[in-house]
Amino acid sequence: MTPYKMKIIFFGSSHFAVSSLKALSAEGHNVLCVVTQPDKKKGRGLHFGPTLVKQEAQARGLQIYQPTQINTPECADFLKAFNADLFVVIAYGQILSKEILSIPLNFCINIHASMLPAYRGAAPINWAIINGEKATGISIIKLSEKMDAGPVIMQKSFPIHDNDSFTSLEQRLADSGAELLIESIKSIIKQDYKLIPQDKNKISFAPKLKKSDGLIKWERPAQEINNLVRGALAWPFAFTYYKGKILKIYESSVLAGEGFSPGVIMDISKNGITVSTGKGSFLIKELQLEGKRHMHAEEFIAGHKLSIGEKLGK
Repeated sequence: MTPYKMKIIFFGSSHFAVSSLKALSAEGHNVLCVVTQPDKKKGRGLHFGPTLVKQEAQARGLQIYQPTQINTPECADFLKAFNADLFVVIAYGQILSKEILSIPLNFCINIHASMLPAYRGAAPINWAIINGEKATGISIIKLSEKMDAGPVIMQKSFPIHDNDSFTSLEQRLADSGAELLIESIKSIIKQDYKLIPQDKNKISFAPKLKKSDGLIKWERPAQEINNLVRGALAWPFAFTYYKGKILKIYESSVLAGEGFSPGVIMDISKNGITVSTGKGSFLIKELQLEGKRHMHAEEFIAGHKLSIGEKLGK
């Protein structure tokens, strides 16, 4: 007997959702429509650009729907007409109303990049790295009206490596999440899944990062600052100030030794710029000064008159 293939409406916008859309197509499921955020102005020229999910859907010849507001009677009627078995919602960008959640014949499922109920919210990958966690995971949940609060269908834990940044960990979790999504759908087809309520005593949150979250506080330990650099990569970036201009840090490492006040440059070499912190020292390897391009520290040093004893920050 040929395995049943689900009729699916896919909701997604960001990079994290692309691997799952690819996996659903590769598995032979019938993706009836892809719902994604409207095109937005991007880049210095502010030209309208599609979401990464829209680009993938276009490449696969899938129907695309881009409502500004999903929770309207018009959108509900549009979605009902597909008679879908399942809605798959991943990094879409809007919270679905009770009416929209009730449309599919089965229910709506979501991939969340944490071991729920830990790190509910928009930025679980970022905050797990920033907070120095050694592991995170993927949760497949049945969507509920309350964000990230639905019962768990499947979960899998993954280590956070010392050299992981937001971008590397996001890709690994996106790919692993796509695999777990396929396994979850198989269990839904077989009707042998279990819905496990989340433990309310273990809830923690991962709110969307603000630009101010990236500001380096040099009085903090070097390890914490390094975690911020890794976790804030892509947005908002860890940053400090150099001669009144924003200085973004792209790559760094932790060294032993202090000896100077926090934020003071301790050493300048081809390996980078060493800065004193509240505990240990911090090596800047890649950076970008406001108005300039991203570069290695060695190149930055060659173009600027840095001196030992100079202080970073306002």
